[in-house]
Amino acid sequence: MLESPFVQLALIMVVAVAIGTLALVLRQPLIVAFIAVGVLVGPAGLGWVTAGTELELLASMGISVLLFLVGLKLDPKLIRTTGRVALATGLGQVAFTSVFGFGIAIALGLDVVSAIYVAVALTFSSTIIIVKLLSDKREVDDLHGRIAIGFLIIQDILVVLALIVVTALGDVGTGGVAPRLIQVLLQGVMFLAALAALMRWVIPPFVGRIAQSRELLILFSLSWAIVLAAAGDQIGLSVEVGAFLAGVSLASTPYREAIASRLVSLRDFLLLFFFIDLGAQLQLHLMGERLGEAVVFSLFVLIGNPLIVIIIMGVMRYRVKTSFLAGLTVAQISEFSLILVALGLRVGHIDESILGLVTMVGLITIGLSTYLIMYSHQIFDRLERYLGIFERRHLDPMEEHHGLHEGNVDVILYGGGRHGTLIANSLTATGWRVLVVDIDPDALKQCRRQGLEVIYGDAEDPEFLLSLPLEHARWIVSTVRGADINLALVHGLRAASYAGQIAITAHDPIEAQRLENVEVDVVIAPFAVAAERLVDTLVVAPPDTEPVTEAEGAKD
Repeated sequence: MLESPFVQLALIMVVAVAIGTLALVLRQPLIVAFIAVGVLVGPAGLGWVTAGTELELLASMGISVLLFLVGLKLDPKLIRTTGRVALATGLGQVAFTSVFGFGIAIALGLDVVSAIYVAVALTFSSTIIIVKLLSDKREVDDLHGRIAIGFLIIQDILVVLALIVVTALGDVGTGGVAPRLIQVLLQGVMFLAALAALMRWVIPPFVGRIAQSRELLILFSLSWAIVLAAAGDQIGLSVEVGAFLAGVSLASTPYREAIASRLVSLRDFLLLFFFIDLGAQLQLHLMGERLGEAVVFSLFVLIGNPLIVIIIMGVMRYRVKTSFLAGLTVAQISEFSLILVALGLRVGHIDESILGLVTMVGLITIGLSTYLIMYSHQIFDRLERYLGIFERRHLDPMEEHHGLHEGNVDVILYGGGRHGTLIANSLTATGWRVLVVDIDPDALKQCRRQGLEVIYGDAEDPEFLLSLPLEHARWIVSTVRGADINLALVHGLRAASYAGQIAITAHDPIEAQRLENVEVDVVIAPFAVAAERLVDTLVVAPPDTEPVTEAEGAKD
């Protein structure tokens, strides 16, 4: 019965659902579950599938769709706005992790090529897992969440470059490394030039025409991803790079979100087969021999990667809490790490034991980092006193408040984002003197450019609160996200015997409910107010007014 590929596929999917359900109960990412499925149904387990079966084609399609969606999200405008902290942290973390990881690998007895693969694999973190966890915690728009997503984008770009290099080196032939790299570079430039011409003159009008049918748009997008993946493979750039560039070519179109939303489910379904195929290649006896090394590398990723981010962000003068929360997002390796190592195995650079080693590191770090991110705030509370050595001690000249202690301050506004800046500018225009407080140096720079008075500070820091001109302020206004932060601010103000009025922002009904029992003068609900104003704007016609049909509008 198992000789039938269809029956085999059906049984594998049943097992995947069962183990996936268990992973859901344990609050683990499905990547861990799917690799376990591959081990269970592979040669080391039940023996239902072996590496190189029909699953390999589905696995390749899953990788192509994954890289296509990564490219689709890399709008050039988005890349330009990720900020210097994302660029510095992303590049710095990759550089330091690679260097230290290579040193550890050599110390553990790995050969140079294997050490390079392991070191590079340790540098990449899972965008899919991090965005999902941050979304579940409503922290995507928080400062540490925005910084984390920014440097994850940088990592995604770097992993594509790594895939190009591995593919080029995997087909060196007799001409040597340098000529092969030059050849791949020239082919890549020609490929990019042709793609740029299509993006300029062909793709926008063509996609605009077929977008009249949503089904045809999705079919074209998927076909485009597979065709460019095949083209990339033919010219030596690899399937993965071709699919990535296919996504980039559509990233600037107005249809990228519609395409991405429809293909995410297909991506998740096809990736199941990549991880199952990966698990089927693993040899448990080789993994057992590498268990000690896997533990060492896992500890380096779980502890060393966050420390690297904390140090880099500390040098850039971010608060240690922001650095710590952002740093925890790199405490695991990525699905791209497994893709990279699997490609290295395919081109003959490494053996199955290195694939097993990196996979074990992935299982350990992905599993544990999930809980680290879920309980990040509680963990920081426990470690805060030990992390004080990374805390900033001195203010930059741009963060000084230009004698505001000596003058009158009408409003102290916490939060220099879009909402806070609008409030500050409106109050300043009426003659009120506003002091903006934020922990994001980039936000403070934007406020300074608009002529606002700023100071670097944390809403949860009671010592910093005492340094503010509270005796002059008539209002303390907070637009900061997070009920816990706002509650800490109110508590600190009461402890400091602040006699003025307090306004706190609630960004959703849950926050509003938590702030109901707090003694503040105003709870600002910007989205609720916006909704009410929108309804007032829309409901302007009498209820008995008959709507105008399309035919009547055409006659007019």
